[in-house]
Amino acid sequence: MGSGQAETSVLVYNGMVSGPVLRLAQGKPFQANVINGLDEGTTVHWHGIRLPNAMDGVPGLTQASIKPGGSFHYAFTPPDAGTYWYHPHDHTARQMGRGMAGALIVEEPEPPGFDRDMLWVLQDWELLSDNQIVDGFDNEMEGMMAGRIGTTVTINGTIPTPVSIRAGERIRLRLINACLARFMALRFAGHRVVVMALDGQPVVQPFEPDGGITVIAPAQRVDLLLEATGEPGSKYPITDEFYGNDESYKLVDLAYSESSKLTISTKPIILRLNPVPKPDLTNPVRHQLTIVGGGMSGMGMGGMMGGMMADGNSATPQIWAIKGPDGLNQGMAPILTLPLGRTAVITLINQTKWWHPMHLHGYSFHVLSRNGDAEQYPHIRDTVILRPKDTVEIAFVADNPGDWMFHCHVVEHQDFGLMTVIRVA
Repeated sequence: MGSGQAETSVLVYNGMVSGPVLRLAQGKPFQANVINGLDEGTTVHWHGIRLPNAMDGVPGLTQASIKPGGSFHYAFTPPDAGTYWYHPHDHTARQMGRGMAGALIVEEPEPPGFDRDMLWVLQDWELLSDNQIVDGFDNEMEGMMAGRIGTTVTINGTIPTPVSIRAGERIRLRLINACLARFMALRFAGHRVVVMALDGQPVVQPFEPDGGITVIAPAQRVDLLLEATGEPGSKYPITDEFYGNDESYKLVDLAYSESSKLTISTKPIILRLNPVPKPDLTNPVRHQLTIVGGGMSGMGMGGMMGGMMADGNSATPQIWAIKGPDGLNQGMAPILTLPLGRTAVITLINQTKWWHPMHLHGYSFHVLSRNGDAEQYPHIRDTVILRPKDTVEIAFVADNPGDWMFHCHVVEHQDFGLMTVIRVA
């Protein structure tokens, strides 16, 4: 975890923490043969990619778990350029919490005009004094609250050290939150940042985040334009302020070289929109999904639903649930079916006292409104934050057939019942 520190036992892809950066070309076929060297089952989910259902990596839904010593051949053609990532979807909390995650970058056909492309895979780790990872993933107490929030944060698998930049650069900073449960609110002292893309999808109108703070939930990605306007030889801190002043910390310093300022380029930076179908809102199929449960829910001991965890494990209580048209979610049974080719508008209601980053597999969706107000900056995502008591409307064209997982990406919430399936047929 750092120079001169005791080594930490981890689980990894190809011997690397974080996993190898996979760089794909938009519209070009990709293949990966995944060999399971673990002593338990695993899969790979290609998070945010609009791909065929059979390649989505959800055990018991789109494929069988890859057994120890076994393999699975993934093949798909990424339709969208942008910042994505990959992680397991079997024994997810333990495998991700011990390090299994990596970046997947789909390159645009034409360079968009940045001076430099910088990638930060953000992970956190709960460590003992000897730098070993605390065991006991899927802890019931963590599961009913905010999930496992680690004590040590890394960038690209290492303890952050000052990031060297040169005055005058225009940097594309790709942020990937690969934490189990940690939300982040990043402040770039002395710098103006502009949101260029969310979850891989370019925004129609680049914008500065509210208050200069970039909020990024587990599983989300944000592409920022970071203009290096600092002074040569100076350092500027980047702080994470999500959990308030008492728990804010410095993530890393931007360290300017002594070199003289570059002449800032006047070449426009253009992220071209991806071919995500535009919803037809004149006559959509409408549904409502409501999140219930969790700690402090008033539903009895621990807020337990009285059922069992979504995977059918009779030893694990279902603490969270999603209420659909016909009642609460039941394992991998579809909670609703959308007609193939129709626009769907889904109203997501969070009745709980906790934050939930809700992720839909196989799709990128338009975020229409929050608590009755239209989004100030229209955007497309695959993972949307629902704050406590929020109501959010999303819309997408149901053009990708199959059974698609929809779940909270606070992994402990997912594992204790906050997941379901949306069928497109």
